[in-house]
Amino acid sequence: MVLRADKQGAHRVAFDKNKKRILKTQNVCGICGKPVDKRLKSPDPMSPVIDHIIPVSKGGHPSAIENLQLAHWTCNRQKSDKMFNNKQNDQQDQKVIGNRNLPQSINWALYQQK
Repeated sequence: MVLRADKQGAHRVAFDKNKKRILKTQNVCGICGKPVDKRLKSPDPMSPVIDHIIPVSKGGHPSAIENLQLAHWTCNRQKSDKMFNNKQNDQQDQKVIGNRNLPQSINWALYQQK
């Protein structure tokens, strides 16, 4: 079994260091925007975890602080390997980016066959 880059080797040390920094400095889930209670422990679904903003499976850096954020366990599980464009922090306009919801070059709902 092959472990992900953030689970082994040099990236593991950097990931653990950045995880500690995030747990000290962030208090809000980067996915849902609600406060994270850091006293909760796994397997509580609202326990804190570190989420890769760009998933490692989609080319995201496994240990860079810029690619890590605090999240609830359940939010992170629901996000899975999807990528969200939430720079605006507007949850109403949140768009999924990735192979599950590709941008369309044409509005096919308006397409009329000639």
